[in-house]
Amino acid sequence: MLPRVGAEGLPDLGESAQAEISPAAERRVGESFMREMRWRDPAYLDDPEIEDYLNLIGGKLVAASPDVRQAFDFFAVRDNTLNAFAWPGGFIGVHSGLILAARSESEVASVLAHEISHVTQRHIVRMVSKQGQNALVALAGLVVAILASRGNSQVGEAAVVAAQAAAVQSQINYTRDFEREADRVGLQTLEAAGYDARAMASFFERLQQSGRLYENDAPAYLRTHPLTTERISDVENRVRSLPYRQVPDSLDFQLVRAKLRSQRGTPDEAVAEARDRQRDKAVDPGVAHFGLARALARAKDYPGAERELAEARRAGLATPMLETLAGEIRAAQADAAGAIKLVGEARKRYPLNRALLYQQIELLLGNGRAPEALDIIGRELAVRTQDPQLYKLQARGLAAVGRQSAQHRALGELYALQGNLIAAVEQLQIAQKAGDGDFYEQSAIDARLREFKTRQAEEAKQQRAGS
Repeated sequence: MLPRVGAEGLPDLGESAQAEISPAAERRVGESFMREMRWRDPAYLDDPEIEDYLNLIGGKLVAASPDVRQAFDFFAVRDNTLNAFAWPGGFIGVHSGLILAARSESEVASVLAHEISHVTQRHIVRMVSKQGQNALVALAGLVVAILASRGNSQVGEAAVVAAQAAAVQSQINYTRDFEREADRVGLQTLEAAGYDARAMASFFERLQQSGRLYENDAPAYLRTHPLTTERISDVENRVRSLPYRQVPDSLDFQLVRAKLRSQRGTPDEAVAEARDRQRDKAVDPGVAHFGLARALARAKDYPGAERELAEARRAGLATPMLETLAGEIRAAQADAAGAIKLVGEARKRYPLNRALLYQQIELLLGNGRAPEALDIIGRELAVRTQDPQLYKLQARGLAAVGRQSAQHRALGELYALQGNLIAAVEQLQIAQKAGDGDFYEQSAIDARLREFKTRQAEEAKQQRAGS
């Protein structure tokens, strides 16, 4: 369910007739809607392998980008249309269709660089800053309009959201000056990050051709980022002065695309497409076997999937994505012990991989081994202090062993990381009342509760100062 436009759906940020929306307030608006996206929108692609890949590319671009004053988060949306969008606060979503339509990794990077530039240049805030005292509501409405523009028919309140978004839909269309600025800054970022800057012009040209073919039903990216011949010519002129750079696609780019292809259409269609790609000499053999193994696993042909995995290994493919798939296939064949052993061994080779970590914990929790899972979570949280998924899994494990105080403390940490201090305080208050924690547990709960309440008071003070 998507949030409705209106002050009641917003975090209490305060309003000002003339004051500019601060970066902190902008971030809180973005966090509010990301919570809705993660927990209620079925199109949100909750896949750590794909998300980590996008954040790897995005991180390289952000590091090379001028004027970065905030954190960025990149996420994927399961949608076959060609689209990407920037939300307030540095949240950038990419449709799976765009990743598959790109002909090179540099093309994906060019789109991310453009979106990053819209954020660093504060184009979204500048568009709504003229709304005066309704600026925050307009900002929230803009995000809802972006959600509605994706055309997600699965959302239960799509008609309501679309009607509410109609008044602000036109604001999504960046001005020509904003688009030119995002092109210019994005191109500099793309080049500085080591990607092929010519990819931006080539991708824009292909998008424009798609627009002509689609006529009035143009790809969503063209509707929210209107392309003109002038913009494409300007980008082409800028790249002519740059030295030629041939940038090979990374293995992760190829594997993520193979994974996304295996999820399209029916299982039989996915298998047929994967077999066709195996016959394509331009496709890396190891990646082709991996793609077919994924498609066969989706079709529940687990022996066939394991044979393809073995072929991928013989072709020299060595990657954590191969190991997570192997664990999935083993678990799907009711061999939980084998899956746990396989994933545990893989984690020794890839100790920093998130997908393998979550998979190992899920397997342990799902097979009555919560104490082992909690031991792993405890060690990981010592270094991954800002990982909300670990707190979510910790809460599940603590519930399984009946530790209520610790369970609600973990949920409090989860909500705090999501930017929801109200829910975080509520969970810690429940943890206080549960009363089953020892002295050290209760002291930690009390300390965190005082800290969260102090943060709430500081935010309220900032809001009053802004008004």
